[in-house]
Amino acid sequence: MAFVLLWPLAMVARAETPVTLTELRAERAQDGLYLSTQLKFDLSQPVEEALYKGIPVYFIAEADIVRERWYWSDAQVASARRYMRVSYQPLTRRWRFASSSEPLSNAGLGVNFGQYYDQLSDAMAAVQRISQWKIADASDLDVDARQTLRFRFYLDSSQLPRTFQLGAVGQSDWHISVERRIDLTRETGK
Repeated sequence: MAFVLLWPLAMVARAETPVTLTELRAERAQDGLYLSTQLKFDLSQPVEEALYKGIPVYFIAEADIVRERWYWSDAQVASARRYMRVSYQPLTRRWRFASSSEPLSNAGLGVNFGQYYDQLSDAMAAVQRISQWKIADASDLDVDARQTLRFRFYLDSSQLPRTFQLGAVGQSDWHISVERRIDLTRETGK
């Protein structure tokens, strides 16, 4: 009976991994809209242990641009996704960072950017820094309309092996996310 009473208290005591968005900047260029962001967070011990065991961890950055409409719900103008994977190669003792605009798979097909690092901190720095990411073409943007950028970054637990997905349910150690909105009308200088 004591276990039943203590278990909910242990779940409440854990806090989700705090994510700080130190920079979120949208820049309008002739060919489109570019996003730069800097995140700051530390991996929880269970996530770090899974990485050291060779389990890849996936992150997703989403950027949606919506145009406000008074007569209906907001219209989505543009949408961009960046899929990132961090994995540990035990034989070489190196960390691999992969990034793509399409979902990453173990098949290795598709176009993606990959880089190897000697330290986990270096690989995580690559995840936490997004620079000059094109999120919309110039033809998608309407300079006269009020538009909002919705940015979301999170750890994608659906990509984890099934045993980790079941174990991660209800555990805030695996919950890494941040979401922000910025008014593009004000931000990009209209």
